[in-house]
Amino acid sequence: MLTLLIVFIWGISIFSAGHALLSKRDPRAGLGWIVTCLALPGFGAFCYWLLGVNRIRTKARELQSQGQGMHWMETSPPESAGTTEVVGCGCLLNLSNEVTRRPLTFKNSVEVLYNGEQTYPAMLEAIRTAQEHIFLSSYIFQADKTGRLFVRELTAAAERGVDVRVLTDAFGERYSLPTARRLLRGSKVKTTNFLPPSLSRRSFYLNMRNHRKLLIVDSRYGFTGGMNIWDRHLAAIKNNARRVIDIHFRLEGPVCAHLRDAFMEDWHFATNEVRHHRDWPEAPSSGTAICRGISAGPNEIHEKLNWILIGALSCARHRVRIMTPYFIPTRAQLAAINAASLRGVQVEILLPEKNNLPFVDWASRGYLYELLEYDTMVYYQPPPFVHSKMLLIDDEYALVGSANLDPRSLRLNFEFNVEIIDRNLVGELIRHFDHARQHSSEVSMEQLERRSIPERMRNAFCKLFSPYL
Repeated sequence: MLTLLIVFIWGISIFSAGHALLSKRDPRAGLGWIVTCLALPGFGAFCYWLLGVNRIRTKARELQSQGQGMHWMETSPPESAGTTEVVGCGCLLNLSNEVTRRPLTFKNSVEVLYNGEQTYPAMLEAIRTAQEHIFLSSYIFQADKTGRLFVRELTAAAERGVDVRVLTDAFGERYSLPTARRLLRGSKVKTTNFLPPSLSRRSFYLNMRNHRKLLIVDSRYGFTGGMNIWDRHLAAIKNNARRVIDIHFRLEGPVCAHLRDAFMEDWHFATNEVRHHRDWPEAPSSGTAICRGISAGPNEIHEKLNWILIGALSCARHRVRIMTPYFIPTRAQLAAINAASLRGVQVEILLPEKNNLPFVDWASRGYLYELLEYDTMVYYQPPPFVHSKMLLIDDEYALVGSANLDPRSLRLNFEFNVEIIDRNLVGELIRHFDHARQHSSEVSMEQLERRSIPERMRNAFCKLFSPYL
């Protein structure tokens, strides 16, 4: 009996290692899982099937075959591909056309909102004016003072006949108990959570989380960026010990349809509701910005944000500005950053000095030498923790949204970003970036060389786990 058990365990382990060998695109991730499966017979295979297998893509294909949900990314290239010639960054936008299969939208209005003090009142005011529908998606929707304000306004909107839907991530919503979704029970607000944990074979998704932050009101107003719904984003409150600095964006115009479509895809994916055709109102043109919404997630064949990031770095002519709370680049991204520096492009990266995820911070510090070696400039922003994410290319292109520059955002999570081509808007973001840089401390090669051996070993050890952080 013991012999049969040993044979069974080793059989499962070898089969799992073979599955990782054939299915993993990243050699480091594949090697890591193979070693885990064979070094820890049985337990390693259990961890692999629990954490290492992408079952999202399988479910997406099932929904696509049924004619609903998660299918627009497989359409033909958009008709607007030729319009990229009329603006700068044409090579990058041509790449985005092919990767996203979504058209550029014109005559949009984009407003930058700083911290919760500006963002939450604007969102709540839009909710109060809603007449047809309100779609809200948030990774964290906490039942604190801020969250309860949203609960009250969403409930009131539903009472007056507005179609109100709220989607939260099953893990993210549990930052607070009771959850905000529970506070909405008994109201007319439709709620669901994204990929709740389950021990069933086909529905345990621990890694693949919905990190998108979306609010769509009547398909006319859209909000997206890096902010969750909780008190921590009230950065002006000095006694808010865990306050977080961040930016968000208020959108008006045709691009709001991209936010709405992303929400509806997630909604049907989470609820398994049959998708019916619906005539949505068209958002009036209201500005000068050229925009495109980019939905990215593990359900897709292409790693959209990864391709666009590398393309942006390759197309930059003068200057690249990167602000991100979590920085763990792939080898390809690191090469693209350094190649830009070698071409004479000035590359600046702003990171938070104090990070809420120590292991990610230590792994990130393990890449600093490779950046400074090629004259990339790295700065650390002082506390409070800065959660802002943006990529600025020259003075005309911005990529903003929910994604961080790390493997979790670019490969494992469902994210939503927006490409923006507008000199006025990009100019405002550049001023914000430069102001933050002026109040930050630059990392020098001398500082890195003075690091102690234990610190270097700690950072190098954490760096080994970069594909999994």
